[in-house]
Amino acid sequence: MKIFGPFGKKNVSEDLTKKSPYRIMTEWMPYKLYSGKKSTSSLTIKLKNMTGEALLTSVVAEVPKQLGFDEIGLTKQKEVRLGYLAPEEEKEVRIDVYNSSGADPGDYTVSLTAIAHYRDYGHILNAIRKRAMISVV
Repeated sequence: MKIFGPFGKKNVSEDLTKKSPYRIMTEWMPYKLYSGKKSTSSLTIKLKNMTGEALLTSVVAEVPKQLGFDEIGLTKQKEVRLGYLAPEEEKEVRIDVYNSSGADPGDYTVSLTAIAHYRDYGHILNAIRKRAMISVV
């Protein structure tokens, strides 16, 4: 059915699933949390669209049980919906991470997933993961 090729829509999904659609950069401020008391650190996520197409984008962050996204420590996963990112556009997101008073000293991993959607946020086209380390002293 190659005859209908020039009349249909351009299929960009093959190009978007071959390579990484985003570049993720992270930064902690302050770069550590304190054991034995409540403390917070702000994780700044810079997400850049590296494709030639606009992408519907969301970021999902997950923390271990010793950390949380609220002061009580109940929320372990957080999703931020960024909307459409134009080609080469960069957006910045800040997420506060809290430790519990029982967090032992050591390094903890925060898992980040940048997701490219199509149609709506229920359909996933591609995703990449990155880990960000935070120290509890």
